[in-house]
Amino acid sequence: MASLFWLEGNEEMEKSFLIPISRRDFMKMAGMATVGALAEGTIGGAVTVEASRKSGSTMTYAGKEIPVLFAVDVCVTGGGPSGTAAAIMAARNGARTVLIERGVALGGLAVLGCVYPFMDTHAPDSDTPYVAEVKERLRKHGIEPFDGVTQQTWHNPETLTFIYDEMCAEAGVDVLFQTVVMDTVVEGRKLTACIVQTIAGLAAIQARIFIDCTGDAYLSRSAGVPFERGYEKTGNNQPLSFRFEMGGIDIDRLYQHVAVELKEDWCKSKPPYFEIAEAMHRKQRYKLEELMDKGVASGEITQEEAEYMQAYTIIGKNGVMSMNCPEIPVKFSATDPISYSKAVAYGRRMMHNIAAYLIRHLPGFEKAFISREAAMLGARESWRIRGKHYLVEDDYHNQSRFPDAVCRTAWFIDAHGEKVSEKLPKGGFYEIPYGSLVTEEIENLIVAGRCISASFILQASMRIQPTCMSIGEAAGIAAAWGIKKHIAVNEIVWDKIPAEKRSYVSKLQGKS
Repeated sequence: MASLFWLEGNEEMEKSFLIPISRRDFMKMAGMATVGALAEGTIGGAVTVEASRKSGSTMTYAGKEIPVLFAVDVCVTGGGPSGTAAAIMAARNGARTVLIERGVALGGLAVLGCVYPFMDTHAPDSDTPYVAEVKERLRKHGIEPFDGVTQQTWHNPETLTFIYDEMCAEAGVDVLFQTVVMDTVVEGRKLTACIVQTIAGLAAIQARIFIDCTGDAYLSRSAGVPFERGYEKTGNNQPLSFRFEMGGIDIDRLYQHVAVELKEDWCKSKPPYFEIAEAMHRKQRYKLEELMDKGVASGEITQEEAEYMQAYTIIGKNGVMSMNCPEIPVKFSATDPISYSKAVAYGRRMMHNIAAYLIRHLPGFEKAFISREAAMLGARESWRIRGKHYLVEDDYHNQSRFPDAVCRTAWFIDAHGEKVSEKLPKGGFYEIPYGSLVTEEIENLIVAGRCISASFILQASMRIQPTCMSIGEAAGIAAAWGIKKHIAVNEIVWDKIPAEKRSYVSKLQGKS
């Protein structure tokens, strides 16, 4: 368990919150806090604010006294696939760890975004120990993740987030829910604190090492790390999605119509594992495109709404499917707050139109209804850091190998909104090096998940959830190793860590 101490000066700390809080609730929170001390630093790599040392329970930030909730070894920001893995592995390796999550459930898009099942990496032997453990825990909870045909990992969100809670509790990770990273305090080349908005107001978290798993590289950008966003050729982000679930579906009737009557069983799996799809923009001519074309012709749905539709059954939720649509037009930006906010309402309207059309016209959907909306938009790509190693498209095609590789993957270049969609030959794969997780600028920062150092095209391949989980797993191991050996994490040589302590060991032989 993470070490926690009672703070002195609780009365002063209580007053430091920026919004009202009851003394009883405050005392509960104070009991989880640790003493911290910060020196004057820079915020976001540019703005200088007052962050003076204070030998007590609070620190001065922007002229205000705010409480220091935790002073730990490792602070992980973002409780998605990579962040949960990073926190669990750091704690298992002996680091006192706190995990910050802006929602009320761990799992990120795999839970809050209705993005399930996990796609397959298509790389042989790509499951790192953490990924294999998550699959085995699903089995123990009555969810068989393997359909017998594809390599997708089927799950349901309620079970997955419960498993993550279990794993964090067992490892001793302290989780802060409904907590948002607001800012950072940087001293020289070290990130010394992150400023968070909690349910009680602003607070600080100090750590020896920070792991940015926000997906948007927010912690890194705030600390002054160089970044990119969008496709280098167009400036566009990959399109956002607004996934949802539909209940009340007659899965057997749907299967009969699509797989038997239309003779389109391209997934080859059978209920309860079943998938339907159409993607006009990829010109693959799925049988359901005709149905969607008719909707455009009749004016019931728009061409934008007809372009992309995919649905998966959800294991353990009978009659419910996860709808991988709508794909919100690329004119909406994943990195502009105004455009993003407009995309929410636009996407919700698309969602309701698609659902209503399927209910009217797709056999099996006659009694269906929207049973759940995602609690967050699906961002395939937003910001990416520029780290010590920058992965590019050639690394994909050359099947690059690296001595400091933390995982392997072969998911195709899945760049929605762009005319790029390429696959490696069967059995091929490339590796992701540790150097793409660390930066020159901040010595105690590791980045994991879809915002690592990679070009737009390469990121379109490595962004899938199992790969992000493996990257997070390695980040947690590296953080704990750096603390034990007193090594700056951006100076760690991954392949110098004993093989039995690493989650992945490269066999090289490919190109590098």
